[in-house]
Formats: sequence, structure tokens, C-alpha cells
Amino acid sequence: MKKITMLIMGALLAIPSAFAELPSVLLKDVNGNTVNTAELSNDGKPMVISFWATWCKPCKRELKAISEVYPDWQDETGVKLVAVSIDEAQNAAKVKPLVDGMNWEYEVLLDPNGEFKRQMGVSDVPHAFIVDGQGNVVWSHKGYVDGGEEEIIEELRKLAK
Repeated sequence: MKKITMLIMGALLAIPSAFAELPSVLLKDVNGNTVNTAELSNDGKPMVISFWATWCKPCKRELKAISEVYPDWQDETGVKLVAVSIDEAQNAAKVKPLVDGMNWEYEVLLDPNGEFKRQMGVSDVPHAFIVDGQGNVVWSHKGYVDGGEEEIIEELRKLAK
């Protein structure tokens, strides 16, 4: 019984912001436009917010794998992906060329001071969140292994029901 209780507590701690709203942090997108993170939305459909960095190989593998199935995900669930780069200011200039070179269709935001990252409780990247159509964070996952994007689409399908 003690093991089960510990497993449940661990699972609850793994999603510290479950059912929380997005914090309000002003970030820039790759084109220099200011975006308030509390106002991120997808017209009542789910969003994936993925924290990543140009120097993070698992991050790039995850976003590349998602990009290959992203049009299908959009058709099936209406999802929008927001990729939040945590690259520091001196590396921020590398983000747009990388995103353009990968042909990622995502909304890409820059969090060079790590404020949004801190407020979302992100310690390591990659770290993905799913936000439901009402703006509530309903799922969180750290790390990436090949094929891990399947877990994201399964969670999105639950929301689409």
C-alpha cells in the first residue's frame, strides 16, 4: 500500500501545474513581436507548449518528429504547437535560422531570461505541456525518447473526444 501511495504522489508531483492557467510573461516571437503567454490560445482547441533549446539534441529530435506528423495532428485534433526556446540572449539569434531550416510550422517564442520557464516549473528541456481549449494545463512531460511524440497525440485525442 505504501508503494502505491508513493507512486500516486510521484505522479501528482510530476504535473505541478495540472489544471493551472498559463502565467503572464511577455516574450518575443522570432519576428520580434511581443506575446503575453497568458493570452496564448487556439480558439477553443488544444495547444502543446514545448520548451526547447538549440543546443538540446533531444529537443530538436522531438520537434522534428512532431513536425513530420503535425499536419495530421492538426487535422485530427486542431492542435497548435508553441515552441518556446530557452536559449540565452547571446544564442537567440540562432533560433530563427534553425526553425526556418527545419521548416517548422510552429509558433516560436523566445524566453532568454527563463521567466516563462521558471513560472511553468520547467527544470530541464525538452519539457512539453498540453493546454486544453479552456486554457488549462492538463498534461506535462519531461524528456524525449524516439517515439515519445505518440504519448502527446494520445493525450490530445483524449481532449478531442
